[in-house]
Amino acid sequence: MTDTVLPGFSPPTSDEMETPSRRALRRLFRRKGAVVGLVVIASFIALAVLAPWIAPYDPVATSWSLVRKPPSALNWFGTDDLGRDILSRVIYGARASLVAGAISVGIALLIGVPFGLLSGFRGGFIDALISRITDAMLACPFLILAIALAAFLGPSLGNAMIAIGISTTPIFVRLTRGQTMSVKVEDYIEAARAVGNPRWRIALFHILPNIMPALLVQATLSIAAAIIAEAALSFLGLGQQPPAPSWGSMLNAAQRFLTNAPWMALWPGLAIFLVVLSFNLVGDGLRDALDPRHR
Repeated sequence: MTDTVLPGFSPPTSDEMETPSRRALRRLFRRKGAVVGLVVIASFIALAVLAPWIAPYDPVATSWSLVRKPPSALNWFGTDDLGRDILSRVIYGARASLVAGAISVGIALLIGVPFGLLSGFRGGFIDALISRITDAMLACPFLILAIALAAFLGPSLGNAMIAIGISTTPIFVRLTRGQTMSVKVEDYIEAARAVGNPRWRIALFHILPNIMPALLVQATLSIAAAIIAEAALSFLGLGQQPPAPSWGSMLNAAQRFLTNAPWMALWPGLAIFLVVLSFNLVGDGLRDALDPRHR
């Protein structure tokens, strides 16, 4: 028996046989900016995890004989106004910034996604109530709201993460609501409803998985915003408290010595710039890689 090919039929290509996750990864790694961002993020995560073994000095140890010394073979990034090694403090400061970014966005996801899913799926009075509360929170600038909440809760890194998470929540409520309203009218949702699936099952097992790509992209971009917010709160004294190292508090200490010791502001500022830029590059790459219209 010979193999025959039906007219008008073409066998599936290797690209078409790929799983969606493998296809997205392949598209992501084609983007040089996203790959560079991933490498930088992975490097900072490694520094944060391995800080006790990588940092050359105790980040809170002071030395009055090393006050505001420029970069040298002994202190690669120089020292600050209390004689503390800036390289060690930058390495340990990565912990506060990365943890604050991840946990803050995690809080926003845990609160915003359920409310956005409920609002978009149920509609009616519930949708109107959640939408008006979200609009009221969005009317206040993100950073101003985070500062107000952090000041109300008290200065600490934990309270700063809660404040940033709550301030980020309206973004995920709005995004989840819009995506849910777009997906719930699709034919496969109507089919799931027709076979008798309860509402909670349709929302959790049919709608939520199909809006995850948009949420993942927004989460990546929001981590970058959360890191900037944590640095701003620490700069104002509402985040990580001294002597614990934080990039924002390091910038606050450096502002008085910009002329005499510019290296005090250079390195923490460069660290913030690199991490935030990397998360934005990865977010842009994910947006393109997860777009089903992209070929």
